[in-house]
Amino acid sequence: MFPTGYAKQHADFLLLMIKLLDVSVIFFCGIGTFFILEPSKNIPIYSGFMPQSYMSALVLTFLLSALLFPVFNVYKSWRGESIKEEIYSLLLAWWCSMLGLMAFLVFTKTAETLSRHWMGLWFVVTFLSLILLRLVVRASLHTLRKRGLNQRHIVLVGTGDLSKQVVTKISSAPWMGLKISGYFADYEKPKSMSGLRHLGSVDGVVAYAETHEVDQVWLTFPLKEIDKIEQLSYQLSSVAVNVILVPDITSLRVLNSSVSLFDGLPVIDISVTPITGSNAGIKWLEDKILSFIILTLISPVMLLIALLIKLTSTGPVLYRQERVGWNGKRFQMLKFRTMPVNSPEQQQVWGNAKEKPKTRIGTVLRKTSLDELPQFINVLKGDMSIVGPRPERPVFVEQFKYEFDSYMQKLIVQAGITGWAQVNGFRGDTCLKTRVEYDLYYVENWSLWFDLKIIALTLIKGFRHEHAC
Repeated sequence: MFPTGYAKQHADFLLLMIKLLDVSVIFFCGIGTFFILEPSKNIPIYSGFMPQSYMSALVLTFLLSALLFPVFNVYKSWRGESIKEEIYSLLLAWWCSMLGLMAFLVFTKTAETLSRHWMGLWFVVTFLSLILLRLVVRASLHTLRKRGLNQRHIVLVGTGDLSKQVVTKISSAPWMGLKISGYFADYEKPKSMSGLRHLGSVDGVVAYAETHEVDQVWLTFPLKEIDKIEQLSYQLSSVAVNVILVPDITSLRVLNSSVSLFDGLPVIDISVTPITGSNAGIKWLEDKILSFIILTLISPVMLLIALLIKLTSTGPVLYRQERVGWNGKRFQMLKFRTMPVNSPEQQQVWGNAKEKPKTRIGTVLRKTSLDELPQFINVLKGDMSIVGPRPERPVFVEQFKYEFDSYMQKLIVQAGITGWAQVNGFRGDTCLKTRVEYDLYYVENWSLWFDLKIIALTLIKGFRHEHAC
């Protein structure tokens, strides 16, 4: 059995072992996939082993990965962070290593000496093996930490709701290997800190850190006490401990909050769109590819609807209405026309859709939501997304932004044909406050898989709904 603290004391050795295992995975996956494909590809083997060109590719990729993996923070401490972020960093690093190899092959005009099938299989098998390696390492460390090994000893400075949240999260996740030795506060035993040892006043934290085993000092003060934060930060600079500021932003309305760097300057993202960087590219591809496929499949239905509209009433097939989309940009949203052309102008009142006059075919289109199909053209044009909060008319946006908290935050993503609120039954003349809450939940939790889930639920539940009108 390892003594307590063994893994922490030998962290450099453990990191070196992980690096060596990565190299071994890359190398042996390359060799293994070569011999899997060799019989079917009739690739010549020299001296009972791989051709020189394949060995050179392995060595070059090994050198590139050794250079790029640290650049992409593959070997940083992932204690307390999700496996998803680690896998993402690993994917970027391994992908760039392979891109470097392909660039070298193109530049030296030697690409034809390697099998493309081998390179593709090598990339996939190596990536999956690297993920498996990290899962095994994480599981091993989690087991050690649950048994009290490989611990990081921390002390809290401050009290209140934020400190209570920190205590709750650390206590509920022993696998993170964080042990709270106690807390420093200018008053003892607030209810939020019950069960923890009060180590003294705030002024005593430096002396305690100098004489006890402390790895990290977490400051949990509200931002209004910035003077105290600065003072403690300066005092703790004389002690060999990690100082972590947990900013109290609970009083703010946050959306996709995170901490990032702007040209080396740390900034706190309080309310930002999730559709940036690679996410924007994913969302763009999702919309363009799916909308093109869907429009191709439903084009006969749309032509039939257009013909029925023309045969049953006079006027245009499509109806255009100004709506407010991403970042407040206005656009013309398309629908199949469901109202008579000479209908009296409707009052600017939200809802009451059932009271609006409709053509014979218009009643069916409204009930089945088939009048929304032309909005896939809006998606192809870039005005809308397939999934997102439903857009409103400008007059209602101006009204609702004062009536509902954070209403305008739903506009930091593209408006959609369907959304999280709609698949949960909030459409038509339903509670707008609840609908906004569902829209904000979507913005906060956006992912490609969430979009696909909403699309699947839309198909499963069908176009017809009791609130459609």
